[in-house]
Amino acid sequence: MVEAEVLECAQDRGERETLVDRLGRPLRDLRLSVTDRCNFRCRYCMPSEKVGSGFPWLKRDEQLSFDEMVRLVRLFSLAGVVKVRITGGEPLVRPRLPELVCRIREVPGIEDIAMTTNGVLLPVHAHALKQAGLNRVTISLDALDVSVFKAISGGVFHPEQVLEGIQSAIEAGFSHIKVNVVVQRGVNEGEVLPILEKFRGTGVTVRFIEYMDVGNVNEWNLNQVVPSAELMETIHAVYPIIPMGRRYPGEVAGRYRFADGQGEIGFVSSITQPFCKPCNRARLSADGKLFTCLFAVSGTDFRALLRNNLSDNELFEHIRATWGERTDQYSQLRRANAVRSPDEKVEMFYIGG
Repeated sequence: MVEAEVLECAQDRGERETLVDRLGRPLRDLRLSVTDRCNFRCRYCMPSEKVGSGFPWLKRDEQLSFDEMVRLVRLFSLAGVVKVRITGGEPLVRPRLPELVCRIREVPGIEDIAMTTNGVLLPVHAHALKQAGLNRVTISLDALDVSVFKAISGGVFHPEQVLEGIQSAIEAGFSHIKVNVVVQRGVNEGEVLPILEKFRGTGVTVRFIEYMDVGNVNEWNLNQVVPSAELMETIHAVYPIIPMGRRYPGEVAGRYRFADGQGEIGFVSSITQPFCKPCNRARLSADGKLFTCLFAVSGTDFRALLRNNLSDNELFEHIRATWGERTDQYSQLRRANAVRSPDEKVEMFYIGG
């Protein structure tokens, strides 16, 4: 698709507009999965006994091409999206990723490009990604203890490799680096304070995430969830923390700062304190399905629409219709015991976190 077609598409509707769903929530954030594959086998996402060597991964022609991704990002920008987060699977196993970042950076209206990664390939790619225009990086690290880390992540890699990835992001000049920690009862609660001690005063923000019921292969159980309130008490007893306000509507993490000025931490409490009401995120899978909720059962197939040669205007109307009919508030209803978890939900490694 040429640039003129995008401009004509925008002119047909006037300037950029912000689509809203049936609950009045605007579309502002697009999570773009570039692959369903990952070099880790984390227990809470794709355990090796469920997602092994014979797993039916997407073939190359089943994945969206970079041209298709950029075309959709342009249309989503016209629909109000200002932030794009690149996800997976593990996004850095997709070849030539800096090229995609560079092309997204050129899309008018996109103000922020971020990426979530396990970090082990960052030493190879961090500088190229920064030069391409990636603004922020979030790195998953669930333990510093080697045995705990290997038990969670599948046993292939070492926590030191993730720490090297974090250091490479710092050296590349990323100013907003976050470390995500999924906390599971009986698994890695003992890692919370050591991880905080590792990053206090470094400028890296640690975020603790309640273990979520995404997908089916992780066999999630509520008893495995460590509530954020419990973590806050544990942390506050050692490092007093002070609450901070959210920076923008729809921000998922509750923000706190250390009372002694040694940095900021966050808590993502999607189980005990759902944040469905301000949710402004759409998710596009690597094979082009648009999901309007992390806990969705199915999505709208934009790959088929793209490859059936629909015009930009026609594709935009499908985006408008999909978001306009959105009523998702799974976590809110789950907390109110008004909904049962679906028997089949899309897996996290397929939809992106």
